[in-house]
Amino acid sequence: MCFSVNDGEFAALLGPNGAGKTTLFRCVLGFLKDYSGEISCAGQDISALGPRDLAKLIAYIPQSTTPVFNHTVLDMVLMGTNCHAGRLSTPCKAQVETAELALEKLGITEFRNRGCRTLSGGEAQLVLIARAVAQGAKALIMDEPSANLDLGNKQLVLTLARGLSREGYMVLMSVHEPDQALVYADRAMMLSQGSIIADGAVGDVITEKLIADVYGVSVTVSNSDSAGKGILYNSQFIMHN
Repeated sequence: MCFSVNDGEFAALLGPNGAGKTTLFRCVLGFLKDYSGEISCAGQDISALGPRDLAKLIAYIPQSTTPVFNHTVLDMVLMGTNCHAGRLSTPCKAQVETAELALEKLGITEFRNRGCRTLSGGEAQLVLIARAVAQGAKALIMDEPSANLDLGNKQLVLTLARGLSREGYMVLMSVHEPDQALVYADRAMMLSQGSIIADGAVGDVITEKLIADVYGVSVTVSNSDSAGKGILYNSQFIMHN
């Protein structure tokens, strides 16, 4: 498997359950060390970096989080700045200002003093994105960040992700729903059985044939900006021998 994602690019990683999306992310994030080949970010081999140095390059936004303690939103976002401070130091004024700016950027300054355990799923996801922004890394790994959200919050999170890519962030996001990639991403990569079987512009990758081959589902795909991009699921499952 060989691919690269550039600054300012929003790339969607698709594939059925068990295709290897989570394993790939765990390798990129340094959680899994036993892999062959090389993974680099900003010209640096990540296997040679410690967790703090890697955190300065790559930020991770999970599907969700369940805080053990009811930290305030500001404290949660402040945690994103830890890689830039001493191990035992308390947050300095500059770190607090960075966290405040991240809250402002995501439009959630009013959440500042709320406990994280009181947030809705959509609100919590915005806080996780703000924490990643405060981290200062320019590469964002997003693991199905809209998976458990309602329709409005899905749209909000995906629009924010696309907006961050337009600001120069590299965004690599795994999605289960191909229509999300079709509408929001610049590029799509289809993963199947641990290999990338298609990689390119979303309109070239997300086709009726490929979705039928990979997911076994009959769909109608519209790639036209004028007609509106989207996928119509035809309620027909295709059986492969």
